[in-house]
Amino acid sequence: MNALALGLRRARFETAVYFRQGDTVFFTFLFPVVMLTIFSVAFSSAGNFGTKPDGSGGITAAAFYLPGMIAAGILLSGVQNLAVDIAVERGDGTLKRLAGTPLPVLSYFVGKFLQVLATSALQIVLLLLVARIAFQVALPADASKWLTFVWVYLLGITTSAVLGIALSRVPRTGKSATAVIVPMVLVLQFISGVYLSFSQLPSWLQSFASVFPLKWLAQGMRSVFLPSTFETLEPGGSWDAAGTAAVLGVWLVVGVVAARLTFRWIRKDS
Repeated sequence: MNALALGLRRARFETAVYFRQGDTVFFTFLFPVVMLTIFSVAFSSAGNFGTKPDGSGGITAAAFYLPGMIAAGILLSGVQNLAVDIAVERGDGTLKRLAGTPLPVLSYFVGKFLQVLATSALQIVLLLLVARIAFQVALPADASKWLTFVWVYLLGITTSAVLGIALSRVPRTGKSATAVIVPMVLVLQFISGVYLSFSQLPSWLQSFASVFPLKWLAQGMRSVFLPSTFETLEPGGSWDAAGTAAVLGVWLVVGVVAARLTFRWIRKDS
């Protein structure tokens, strides 16, 4: 209980530090909002997505890109934010100094995770507000849709967080962390149905992207925010909720194991 209480205090500190870093706030918190705005405005004159042959139906560009931007925001908040942040803390000696304090390792990770949980949730609220108020996107009215949103979000943000911890060991120095992590995350966004329609990608690239969690996270969010008519565009013609849960679950286990093996702040009390 003491470790959890310290974790809560650490989370407040981590969140305060997060919002004091302008570049971090822009590239992990505001970036999906900016991209949603750009795509919504840029494609506003192209007509609705998914319009029927008779010209009826379809959804606006803002509605089409909203689930992808939510999924990208989760990835940025978990993977990119933690991978870069922990790599920098390792490089500048912060982790070494923390190792000399009574702060348990569990409290450190609780603080990191709660910071990611809080900032990503706030980011999604902001995305939904922009989509609804600025672009008149109709949000789901079905309670089952929001139930799907909750479990996809919680599983997705937890998986992203542990993968971010594991990937923080990849950069050799704190100074190179951004240059190493950001391109990896950006490529995943382009091949996972965030910026480009997943059904329009070559089949081999779809198969490759399906190995990684972002494709399934984006697909899970599309099942919440897109009409059922878009389900046929998914691989196999289904939202495949079971597949989403399975792949994210596997990556969660992989991330936990990798983080445990690669994180080097090891003390007797850990």
